Amino acid sequence: MTRLPQITARDLIRFLKSQGFIEDRQSGSHLTLWHDSRKVAVTVPVHTGCDIGRGLAARILKDAGFTAEDYLKQR
Repeated sequence: MTRLPQITARDLIRFLKSQGFIEDRQSGSHLTLWHDSRKVAVTVPVHTGCDIGRGLAARILKDAGFTAEDYLKQR
């Protein structure tokens, strides 16, 4: 298993949008993305200037149906 690097919310959102997710709603600094055909929603914390922790990024990717390898291939 490949170790996920530190990533920003912007990079993670860009990856998810390229995979078919669309912005559903935003509450404060948390953006919820929705994938219509899979019926999956994921929430990404968008804190400017801060990276998302490796564990949280891996969990968001897993909830969306992806692995760290999927993210790294598209990077």
